[in-house]
Amino acid sequence: MSIPKTYNPKETEDKWYKYWLDKKFFRSVPDDREPYTIVIPPPNVTGVLHMGHMLNNTIQDVLIRRARMQGKNACWVPGTDHASIATEAKVVALLKEKGIEKKDVSREEFMTHAYEWKDKYGGIILKQLEKLGASCDWDRTRFTMEDDLSEAVIDSFIHLYKKGWIYRGIRMVNWDPKGKTAVSDEEVMRKEVNQKLFYIKYKVSGMKNQDSGMGDGASDYIVVATTRPETIMADSAICINPNDDRYKHLKGKKIIIPLVEREIPVIEDEYVDMEFGTGCLKVTPAHDLNDYELGVKHNLPIIDILNDDGSLNEKAVILVGEDRFAARKKIAVMLEEQGSLERVEDYKSQVGFSERTDAAIEPKLSLQWFCKMSEMSGPALKYVLDGEIKLIPEKFTNTYRHWMENVKDWCISRQLWWGQRIPAWYNEKGEWVVAKTEDEARAEFEIQYPGSPTGNLRQDDDVMDTWFSSWLWPISVFDGFKDPDNADIKYYYPTNDLVTAPEILFFWVARMIMAGHEFRGEAPFKNVYLTGIVRDKQGRKMSKSLGNSPDPIDLIDKYGADGVRVGMLFCSPAGNDLMFDESYCEQGRNFANKIWNAFRLVKGFEVDHSLPNTNHQAIAWFDSAFSQALNEIEDNYKQYRLSEALMGIYKLVWDDFCAWYLEMIKPVYQQPIDAETYRVTIAYFESILKLLHPLMPFLTEELWHDELFGERGELDCCIVAPYPQSGKIDSSLLQDVNIIKQVISEIRNIRNTKQISPKEALSLDIKVNSPVDYKKYLNIVSKLANIEKGGFVSEKVAGAASFIAGNDEFFVPLADNIDVGAEKERLEKEIDYLKGFLKSVEAKLSNERFVQNAKADIVDIERRKKEDALSKMRILEEGLAGLVN
Repeated sequence: MSIPKTYNPKETEDKWYKYWLDKKFFRSVPDDREPYTIVIPPPNVTGVLHMGHMLNNTIQDVLIRRARMQGKNACWVPGTDHASIATEAKVVALLKEKGIEKKDVSREEFMTHAYEWKDKYGGIILKQLEKLGASCDWDRTRFTMEDDLSEAVIDSFIHLYKKGWIYRGIRMVNWDPKGKTAVSDEEVMRKEVNQKLFYIKYKVSGMKNQDSGMGDGASDYIVVATTRPETIMADSAICINPNDDRYKHLKGKKIIIPLVEREIPVIEDEYVDMEFGTGCLKVTPAHDLNDYELGVKHNLPIIDILNDDGSLNEKAVILVGEDRFAARKKIAVMLEEQGSLERVEDYKSQVGFSERTDAAIEPKLSLQWFCKMSEMSGPALKYVLDGEIKLIPEKFTNTYRHWMENVKDWCISRQLWWGQRIPAWYNEKGEWVVAKTEDEARAEFEIQYPGSPTGNLRQDDDVMDTWFSSWLWPISVFDGFKDPDNADIKYYYPTNDLVTAPEILFFWVARMIMAGHEFRGEAPFKNVYLTGIVRDKQGRKMSKSLGNSPDPIDLIDKYGADGVRVGMLFCSPAGNDLMFDESYCEQGRNFANKIWNAFRLVKGFEVDHSLPNTNHQAIAWFDSAFSQALNEIEDNYKQYRLSEALMGIYKLVWDDFCAWYLEMIKPVYQQPIDAETYRVTIAYFESILKLLHPLMPFLTEELWHDELFGERGELDCCIVAPYPQSGKIDSSLLQDVNIIKQVISEIRNIRNTKQISPKEALSLDIKVNSPVDYKKYLNIVSKLANIEKGGFVSEKVAGAASFIAGNDEFFVPLADNIDVGAEKERLEKEIDYLKGFLKSVEAKLSNERFVQNAKADIVDIERRKKEDALSKMRILEEGLAGLVN
């Protein structure tokens, strides 16, 4: 069977993905093998594949494919998250297109529309993951709002409520005025915004005006700087720092709010930054988290002047019904007209925006459901500090520790319809109980409120935070709540590796650890691999608004899935942001083409079974080179350094195999190769395909089934081929061949600098100063450097181009072709370089602290460097002297 000249991913990807699915290679059921389990961080049903997904899922697929080839029972559980806020926003927008407002439909009707939307669009991202090659067990696909998983959420809520860890209360939350719901901290994006800083005059009650300024203790007003003049009607106090001498005259005074003319007290607290603005702070407990805490501390009234949609309510007294931002502009004008606006300055500050609706977040006091975190954070922290769960890289351990030691209660209620509904029931008197069903609620009322009316119970309108379902994910996907002792949960839990982003380390990862401990008594996973943020080559985070995020499907169409996978991993060290450039995908495609062309070369060899094997050294060298590289690659895998593992494979294939080994054994043009070398080379190629498969699954499976490897059974596929094992490593041989490769490169360099044709054969004389047996390698040097005559000398060869490899001297007689001046200049440069190198080494060795504190082998290495440098300098200086003479 002939192989096409170029590799075409479009002809292989769909074919092999369908084959893997049909043969159920992704399917996993419990058996007697060691399990290896990953649960996917469930993407939102509203989502489409973006670059972050590409990175995250490429890494997961590499890990799962490698484990499968290692003989483990690899199980990758896929699924999607119902994404309360984002999905509800999509459905509301869809209804509006049909001329329907959410308020005009019942909850049941809305949920029907929502499920229709989910069924139509919710699986798009999972289908896109198939294009990437993700080898998930699709038969296990779960959805956070399917019946069993929703029941698990309800059961866990009731469980925690009965323990006293869930409660209902009024607290400050992040409020999304557009979504009209509380949102979690991770759904708030901080952006630097150009704003105005308004300097507002507040009259001091009972003081007469004696001047128009501040600071002499006699002014009848103070000036307060704020970016939010629309909230002055909600002010409860003016706060000064007790150490600020400028305002000592205000202690115990009352202040009058402009426009509404309401009196508020002056309070003192060291929280106030004397350097910011004017050093006076307006305290608005209902609309700022820090102000709220100040208000609680000083027992201040809370005046909430905003409606749920961000408009001003009747408590504002003025501009009732106006949007908060429109009110800001109008109040600025009103203050100026009243003479209460001293000045306005441009100001930049961080403002929180809803990730889902892009509305500016409003801190708001709200009656919500909360989950106590303090009881669960301790065990979750201990798992990480004790090493039972490893965070990779370890630098995130301190961040995790800080979060867990300063944990706050979790607002778990959302003012939405799409989600698991809070299992709380209210009677006509406003009394309430927590129960799974309405019937159970009535029974609970009889216990808690004997004789209370229960004929017309109403369930809480709120749903639970989406994270309150996804924190159960590693348990619920295996039905660990529905059937705690089922075969799947006992076999697959705890899972092995979790691959996710650092920004949800607390909001999802830590909470899964808490849930694992609370509901299963053990950690949900062993390792957490934290990827970086995908940025563009300018370092900007990729986003739709910047237009700097390529469409992953377009990249796959252009470069092939394997090229994109390799491209993503080229630039993705664990935990560090990666600067993505499309050229990485091009490099990945070029790598695929290199492998394809190398395969075509090997397949094109003509074999002569009568020829003897003359490639013993090349074969022995690549045996050792492969094993050494494999050990380093596996060490990188074990430490989750996937980018480094890829680079090791890349170097092994591109440099060692293609650039050196194949050139060493390749027969002369139109000549055959011996059968033994051919057999071994095919075996090497098969091992390389196995090594490459987790990274480049489509290309490797395509080549794996070529007739070159003989007949394959229908289940004899690369995806389940045994992963390569390293053999013996001949370190001495590897060192020798490194020198031989240097010799060949130096001779090629001489040809280039002297403009000698590669076809012109040269002679080579060797002055041996080391134990290297060059006779073993002369056939390789002759072949790759076109040397027709090689010999050994005891003295330097005059009139020859010379170089050093290791400690040995090499001479290429060039007759009249040598430029003495140029050769002298080259040798002098090398000597100067070695002098500088020697100086740096000697500086280390003369440093007593280094010699005493460094490991003995490190010091020995530096001493050997010094000896080698001195030896090479001596040889070069002798060569220079001979050249001059």
